[in-house]
Amino acid sequence: MAVVQEPVLRRHPKCRVQVDTIGRERQPVVCIDQFLDGAGALRAHAIAQGGFHDNTGFYPGLRTPAPRAYYQVLYENLPGLIQEVFGLGRDELASVESSYSLVTTPPEALHPVQRIPHFDSNSPTELAMIHFLCEPGQGGTGFYRHRDTGFESVDVSRRDRFLAALEADAKAGRVPSPAYINGDTEQFERIASYEAVFNRLLLYRCTSLHSGNIAEGFSFETDPEKGRLSINTFLLNT
Repeated sequence: MAVVQEPVLRRHPKCRVQVDTIGRERQPVVCIDQFLDGAGALRAHAIAQGGFHDNTGFYPGLRTPAPRAYYQVLYENLPGLIQEVFGLGRDELASVESSYSLVTTPPEALHPVQRIPHFDSNSPTELAMIHFLCEPGQGGTGFYRHRDTGFESVDVSRRDRFLAALEADAKAGRVPSPAYINGDTEQFERIASYEAVFNRLLLYRCTSLHSGNIAEGFSFETDPEKGRLSINTFLLNT
């Protein structure tokens, strides 16, 4: 089997950084357009290496590890921005997990918790990123407020109340239909939305309620050359 060469990556000299504070909680979301010089080679690397596999967690699709070069470019370019926006020093983020990702699960196969916005962890000192390597029209990322609790983020102090509210909805028969959330519903209000633009990176707290904007008619393509290819990253405390 031929060895797939890792891409050469660096921060694009013309990248554009926008910092938004969204919703009533004013949670920060960083949007970086034209993030990497070499993003095309990164996409080509994903297509060439293949090896996407079923995800064992709640991600609705396929994943495979990102290359070492990607970790390196994050380490070299994001710590200052993370310190400025989130107040987190390099030593507070102990590990990084990055994976090429493809949304491939059809609506009828979704678990009920995959039909609503989610949080990635209950620690506000852990961060999540999505870096789009697909073309526009594949569905971006939306951020949400839970109507009954008013929560836009769920930390440890809110977790039990949030989960109890979801359980109460289920007992009352208010279970979302087998579809991806893509806008306002009876339970949730979308407070911000970012389109999938090639080489756009979003950075936000793992506690923020969010979901992919997967519309009706989405193809759920398993080929990374045609599908909703992204790199999903978690910057964790442990």
